[in-house]
Amino acid sequence: MVKLRLKRCGRKQRAIYRIVAIDVRSRREGRDLRKVGFYDPIKNQTYSNVPLILYFLEKGAQPTGTVYDILRKAEFFKERTPG
Repeated sequence: MVKLRLKRCGRKQRAIYRIVAIDVRSRREGRDLRKVGFYDPIKNQTYSNVPLILYFLEKGAQPTGTVYDILRKAEFFKERTPG
């Protein structure tokens, strides 16, 4: 099963997280299938590759709670709701 989750990058005390599509059995710093965005909690910036995220969600990938919250704050799901 594939999940969308955070992968820690950056240096000590200055973390930046990549949003990656990764196999559930892989560890946090393991090899990812695809990089689909990043999140900087210090500057509170988010970049997401919308077509790639949609592709993985359509294929059945599950976002973790944190990634879901980040995408929700970026209004990712708001524009995709029917009606």
